[in-house]
Parts: sequence; structure tokens; C-alpha cells
Amino acid sequence: MFGGLSAGTLAVLVIVAIFLLNWIKILNEYERGVVFRLGNLLPKPKGPGMVLVLSPIDRMVRVSLRLVALDVPPQDIITRDNVSVKVNAVVFFRVVDPIKAVIEVENFLYATTQFAQTTLRSVLGQAELDDLLAERDRLNLQLQDILDRRTDAWGIKVTSVEVKHVDLPTEMQRAIARQAEAEREKRAKVIHAEGEFQASAQLANAAKIVGQHPLGIQLRYLQTLSEIAAEKNSTIVFPLPIELVTPFLNRLPGGAPDERGK
Repeated sequence: MFGGLSAGTLAVLVIVAIFLLNWIKILNEYERGVVFRLGNLLPKPKGPGMVLVLSPIDRMVRVSLRLVALDVPPQDIITRDNVSVKVNAVVFFRVVDPIKAVIEVENFLYATTQFAQTTLRSVLGQAELDDLLAERDRLNLQLQDILDRRTDAWGIKVTSVEVKHVDLPTEMQRAIARQAEAEREKRAKVIHAEGEFQASAQLANAAKIVGQHPLGIQLRYLQTLSEIAAEKNSTIVFPLPIELVTPFLNRLPGGAPDERGK
């Protein structure tokens, strides 16, 4: 089939076919290609799909537009109240401008990692330990805002920053545990005192109501005796109020004199 072609022509056809195959590039849906032609940047990135890159005249740099989860390694931080802690975080970002991500910074992933570390030490070093533990959402938003403003010139959008773990010294963990225990004991004592106050107020009201009805005291006394009598395994000695038996003594012949000596 190639009998009519010379060896030189066949070699040229093979070279051309190799070049054509080398020029064809396939970019995925989440990729864009930043192309430099003889060192000059083409105005628009290419992709997705099949694109032609006239190598060696053109050089293409692939850039992924997917969300990147960047793990920030643990950083030694001294808080504003002079507590030494280790803090690590995760930064979520994506490339929104492939051209800026290529020409404005040499390696945007490395640059974002380094800037995230320095920002983490700077921002958290200005916070106290209590804020670092209790107001983490506010600090996350502050970190995200600083990183997003700085990386905007690189064509990068920082969507979220999350502080993952705060590693406290052992002595500080024990101090926090003692503080939490003392706080729980204080709340328990306050609740107990409030209960005693309410109970005493109710008892005072009950005594006031019962005091307005003399027979009520006697009925309450008889009720108490009935409750005590239900306990068969104990012997109880109690005084008998004179007010309880006075009506019976007055009915006897020559009954007891009343309070006025009659």
C-alpha cells in the first residue's frame, strides 16, 4: 500500500502524524489550559474538551478549577495571655482565574500554604485562650477574610477556613478541668440555696395560713401521728400538746380551769 511512496516521503508523513497527535490535548470539565505562544500569553484559557497546542511553539499549563482542601500543619502559637498552644487548620479554596494563578505567582498552592501558616500564627496570636476555645467561628471568619483578600490577586477564592484542633499543654488542661469543676460546684450550690430559699418561703406561708385556724394545728398534729404510727419497727416518744386534750378535760366533773383561772 505504501509501494508508491519513497522512504523520505513516508518518514515525513510519520513525523507529521506524530506532531498532530502531540498537538491534540484533552482537558477535563474541571480543567483549563493556559497557553503561551513563543512566550506570550494567549488572552483566553482553553478547554474543556479537545484543544490544539502547537508544540513546541505553544506551551500549555493545566489548571484545576476544583475545590482544594489545604491542610495547614500544626503551628506553635503563643496567645495574648501567654499560653503556648499548637493549632492546625484546613483551608478550602478554588482557582477562579486560571491566568492569574499561573502568571501572578510561581506556585499558587505552595504560596497559599505558606500564607495560611503565617496568617494563622498572626491572628490566633492576638486572641486569648478563652476566645480561641469559645469563639472559634469568629476567628474562622477573620482568617477566611484575610486569606481571601490576599489571594484575590492570584485568582484564588478562599471559601472557608476551619481551625481543626487546639493542642493544650497538660498543665493547662488540668487547670481548665479544675476550673470547670469549680464552676459546676458553684452552680450546684447556687441552685441548692435557691431551693432552700423557696422552701423556707413556702413553709412561712403555710405556717401563716395554719396559724389563722387553731383547729388546723391540731389536725396537722393528728396527721403527723398517723404517719408515724405506720412505722412499726421503731418506738417514738413525743409530747402531747395541752391544747389537744383541754376540750376533753373541761367536760370531766370538776374540769380543769380555763386560761382565766375560772
